[in-house]
Amino acid sequence: MSVIKENQKITENVSIRTSGLKSFPLLAGLSDEDLSALMQILHEMKFQEGTEILTEGEEGSLLFLLLEGEVDVIKKTPYGDPYVTASLKGSDGCSFGEMALIDRGTRSATVRARTDCRTLSLNYEEFQTFCREYPKIGLELLMSISITLVRNLRKENENLRLVYQALIEEIENE
Repeated sequence: MSVIKENQKITENVSIRTSGLKSFPLLAGLSDEDLSALMQILHEMKFQEGTEILTEGEEGSLLFLLLEGEVDVIKKTPYGDPYVTASLKGSDGCSFGEMALIDRGTRSATVRARTDCRTLSLNYEEFQTFCREYPKIGLELLMSISITLVRNLRKENENLRLVYQALIEEIENE
């Protein structure tokens, strides 16, 4: 994995972070005080264009907030052929890897840097400790992650319904 790791605690650049973090839907409900507490466990990571930030099927333990750059979310067909399911831009307040903060399970997709990227990462272990120290903030974040995952699940359920409908129509027209 060709990663440029800075892994610096974010407190060094606090002035630009609190307001910038509110652009992320996952963090929009947090107060400046809450965000200041959260910043203590965020780590800056940079990735060069073409780097696989996450790999489908590998165990995950990090959530990423995309500050700058663009990434592609890539899945594999049952035959192993990759296809892009989404493209995310740092300017849109995008995040990825949310499920890792809940179960540290295997990654459901690969995320590859389309351009050089700058991210903030949140580690599962540090998040668990943070939630014990700041249960109110932890609950807010878990609710926000849950809402994001539910929305994604509903969208994918609708996509499956449409694909199923198209398949049925194709079979009936043969």
